[in-house]
Amino acid sequence: MDEIDRDPTRDAAFALLSAVLDKHRPLDQAIDQLGKRDVPARDRAAGHRIAASVLRHLGTLDAALETHLTKAPPAKIRHVLRIGAAQALFLGAPPHAAVSTSVALAHAVGMGKFAGLVNAVLRRVTAAGPATLDAFDQPRLDTPSWLWASWGKDARAIAVAHRAEAPLDLSILPGSEPPEGGIILPNATIRLPTGTDVTTLPGFTGATLWVQDAAAAMPVRLFGDVKGRRVLDLCAAPGGKTMQLAAAGARVTALDRDGRRLDRLRQNCARMGMDVDVVTADALAWRPDQPFDAILLDAPCSATGTIRRHPEIPHLRRPADIDDCAAMQDRLLDAASAMLAPGGTLVYAVCSLQDEEGHGRVAAACARLGLIRAPLAAEDVPGLATAITPQGDLRTHPGLWPEWGGMDGFYAARLTRPA
Repeated sequence: MDEIDRDPTRDAAFALLSAVLDKHRPLDQAIDQLGKRDVPARDRAAGHRIAASVLRHLGTLDAALETHLTKAPPAKIRHVLRIGAAQALFLGAPPHAAVSTSVALAHAVGMGKFAGLVNAVLRRVTAAGPATLDAFDQPRLDTPSWLWASWGKDARAIAVAHRAEAPLDLSILPGSEPPEGGIILPNATIRLPTGTDVTTLPGFTGATLWVQDAAAAMPVRLFGDVKGRRVLDLCAAPGGKTMQLAAAGARVTALDRDGRRLDRLRQNCARMGMDVDVVTADALAWRPDQPFDAILLDAPCSATGTIRRHPEIPHLRRPADIDDCAAMQDRLLDAASAMLAPGGTLVYAVCSLQDEEGHGRVAAACARLGLIRAPLAAEDVPGLATAITPQGDLRTHPGLWPEWGGMDGFYAARLTRPA
């Protein structure tokens, strides 16, 4: 590499962007790798903000840069240009700073011979400023075509919502005081502004709250009163729904095959003072001594409903991934049905916007396993009556509740096993 003064924040942003787009790794894993390389937390956080902005606006950034390029630059330089353009067009960096730091980054990644190109292109891009974006259909450019097509009539509302970072949503113990400045949403979730540090809130140290998106808090509500009931939370880590169930008085068994993620669940429950039976096992093989009154299956999925929080997802997922997820979800539904007592309730949920992982799986499970849908009523999902599907299931998406800042995309269905 060329000998220059290094900028650890831009270095971190470049490393994260390369990890996602070149090595197809999730951002969380890439950030962990930076930690192992002793990159300071401040630089990891600042680098993440830049990389996330690039990923969130990738199609628009490439379109803006393309008008000033006569031929495709090397991948490393394309990343450098994206980082510089994102800083100037979306993150409010002064034009001269966006240009100069990008020129330095080109040297830092061993591509100093392209420094002149970086300088010239970014000067042109930043000269017009954010107004240069007005000519583009940004939501459409920033969404892969196969995802846009799969979201049907809601595609534009979803894509528009994906352009903004998600706020901080909290669940709190019944009777607890909500944090100052929080908005109480119709489903009793507490919402605070984007960027709020939950660890600084009195309720965090006081063990009265935990982080949980408004949509993610809905599946547990579908059980109704769970006080005293034996409830199995399958694929439970990191434990937001486990804590919801425990707070409502359920006798909870939390099962997950990922021991490291279960350690986080244990820590969360310990912080909240909640007594939960934690089991490290594969849900496809494990069987209880007796069936459960209720089972929550928040199944592994494509996670396309969480793109606001994980902007790398559109750049990592492919259509074939949906088929793989659906096959696993079928196996988990079979396992959950076998552990459910006659007359018991099974809530199936996924943080996916893909119909194949939602309605498609439930329809197949009902036909295959003899499970019966228990359609939802408006009172089951406060403020979300319009999100009840014709089949009586719940389908949220990020474009809902725009006046409050949206929510994650979730599908949930309530099923019963005949007595």
